[in-house]
Amino acid sequence: MDLNDEDCIGALDGTHVRVKISNEDAPRYRDRKGYTTQNVLAACSFDLKFTYVLPGWEGTASDSRIIKSVLTRNDNLKIPQGYMNRSRLIAPYRGVRYHLKEYFVRPPENAKELFNLHHASLRTTIERAFGILKKRFSIIASTIEPNYCVDTQNEIILACCILHNYLMGVDPDESLIAKVDEEVLHSHCERVASTPREDDEDARQGDIIRDSLISVMWQNYVQM
Repeated sequence: MDLNDEDCIGALDGTHVRVKISNEDAPRYRDRKGYTTQNVLAACSFDLKFTYVLPGWEGTASDSRIIKSVLTRNDNLKIPQGYMNRSRLIAPYRGVRYHLKEYFVRPPENAKELFNLHHASLRTTIERAFGILKKRFSIIASTIEPNYCVDTQNEIILACCILHNYLMGVDPDESLIAKVDEEVLHSHCERVASTPREDDEDARQGDIIRDSLISVMWQNYVQM
């Protein structure tokens, strides 16, 4: 058994898009870099097409808070609650090497590191999708000064994602993909490890699934 895109249905993460906000609301939308942004939750398949997009959250909102809210909506995102380990949403091991660049220098030395390497490799899918989206449509690029309010920017983001999916089918632009891949590889970092742990039965089932995966993965790895 291995962890690859045949065993997973997609990748999930958030990205920040700059937005024009009143001075009164600005503190709720100001991200760690000091810009006023909205946090956009999205899921994508491994062909880099978006399967779920939820814009509109203020820049200070955490990914886990957004995911919990999603579960109360009438949307089609069918995953368990939270960014922690779940029976259908598997998180990496915290406190274990995760960055792809680290494994280029020193290969995995145990089963948990091997799992995190595979997890990180798959997780770059959503980062690549975001990168291509923002390079195709400069109106939502991180370096562009925002000109639209949240509601208008929401519609722009959704329209860009729809156009992105269409273009990935008819004009993927391999040179653009290659450029984004290089940028993602050099800037890849872990964000999920800081998410607080939730203690419930579904989380424990996720732990069991993950632990059963790594034993088989490690056996296959050392026999290669």
